[in-house]
Amino acid sequence: MIDALDISASALAAQRARMDVIAGNVANAFVTRQDDGTVRPYRRRVLSLAEGDGAGGAGVQVAAISEDPSEFRLVYDPGHPDRMRSGPGRDYVQYPNVNITMEYVDAMEAGRAYEANIAVMNVTKEMIRDSIRLFA
Repeated sequence: MIDALDISASALAAQRARMDVIAGNVANAFVTRQDDGTVRPYRRRVLSLAEGDGAGGAGVQVAAISEDPSEFRLVYDPGHPDRMRSGPGRDYVQYPNVNITMEYVDAMEAGRAYEANIAVMNVTKEMIRDSIRLFA
């Protein structure tokens, strides 16, 4: 039964990491420049999970955090300082490939998964407590 607690704990850590990535995406949803001032939009991050705890046991772990290769959003804004100044996209601004609605849905899903794992941990603790009470 202790393994069930370890599995749920690894899932809680994975969902927390997922929420961190989602929060970063939402926070950067309208960023059109890099830290060094280069005009290049933020690229959405995506978390990948892998089975196993990394030590040969059961559970889940974060496999990678990668960038979403989808296209940036183009918005016509001739007054924006980061607009494209020439070419076919003239006066358009490239915004990050972050869709706030999808990030919200992902956050809800991660929150529900977190809650489900808390419920599993509580049931497991009750089962351990009842087992100890039977043997005592």
